[in-house]
This record gives sequence, structure tokens and C-alpha cells, in this order.
Amino acid sequence: MAKNTDLARTLRKNSTPQERILWKILRNSNINNLKFKRQHPIGPYIVVFICKEKMLIIELDGGQHNEPDNIDKDAERTKYLETRGFRVLRFWNCDIDKNIAGVYETILKSLE
Repeated sequence: MAKNTDLARTLRKNSTPQERILWKILRNSNINNLKFKRQHPIGPYIVVFICKEKMLIIELDGGQHNEPDNIDKDAERTKYLETRGFRVLRFWNCDIDKNIAGVYETILKSLE
């Protein structure tokens, strides 16, 4: 587990531009006073954002996630997380870039 913790720490330091944009919205309990963490290890995976209180995970996907192998890996990852009681929201990086208001609204609705 220490390996995942170290990797998560590295990922936090090297966030993508889209992760930084969404983190500004999620951090400091900005949404409904709920605490989100970023780059959080769960089993063999590191999720991009998590709200443990609401059992919600938010993943951000770049274009490489649209390749057949990655589609299968993402489906396996989502299934693993869902079997542990989490709901998983996935957004494309372009959603963050072009429709952050829509992303925010989707997150709010999922937290109701």
C-alpha cells in the first residue's frame, strides 16, 4: 500500500490542468460542506477525487481512455469500485474545458 500512497502523492504534485480546475471547485468543502480528497488510493487503484461521506468518486479521462484497451480497464476499475459501494462519475477532460458549469451541476445532482 505504501507504493500506492507514494504514487498518489506524486500524482497530486503533477495534476493535469483539468484536475486543477475541478479541484478548485471541490476543495475546502466548497460543495455542500462535503470533504473531497484527490488522488486517493483504493485497493489497487488511485481515484482522482473522492467524497467518502457520499461514497462518490469522480474520475477525469483524457483521450487515451477512448482506446479499446483503456475502455476495458476503466470498466474493470469502475466495477471494482462499485462493488465496494462507490458511485463513479466520469468526465472527459474536454467537459472540464468547455462545460465546467455542466460538470458542476452533474456533481451537485449526484450528491443529493
